Amino acid sequence: MRRRNPLFLRAFFVACMLTCVCLPPAHAGADGPDARFLRALDGDSLRVDHMGEVLEIRLIGVDAPEYKQEYSRKARDFSQRFCRGETLRLEFDKERRDRYGRTLAYVYADGRMLNEALVRAGLAVPIRIKPNTRYYNRFKEAEEEARRERRGFWIKGGLDMTPGQWRRTHRRK
Repeated sequence: MRRRNPLFLRAFFVACMLTCVCLPPAHAGADGPDARFLRALDGDSLRVDHMGEVLEIRLIGVDAPEYKQEYSRKARDFSQRFCRGETLRLEFDKERRDRYGRTLAYVYADGRMLNEALVRAGLAVPIRIKPNTRYYNRFKEAEEEARRERRGFWIKGGLDMTPGQWRRTHRRK
């Protein structure tokens, strides 16, 4: 049996380790394969077919009005129109699932990000939930533009309650 050169083995091992260390992990911002849009559940949640599996997607970094809250239907309709007939691209951040098992993603249709477009239209507010904060500053800038241009719920100065406050005061039974 032929013995390998120990220097070759060390060099090979070091090259493998550098490759593993230098490549980002698959879950950290990797783009997933395309998804087929099925429907908008509300402004910040979608149902998609992703690689043959039906997933509930929760948009990262934004919070849209809740069911029966003012502007909730407008936010849902906006997401529906934004995605209808489009092949969606999903971009993931550090955590892929929330505590309810929903897939967390930034959603793109025709090169535009739905998460940001909702905020820019004045139909969602930015939220920072660590560790998925990659585009938080971008969302804050979109919110400032929506306020300045008086879009969506900013036409009346904002929502009476944030979606988070609404959830706390209108618990599901």
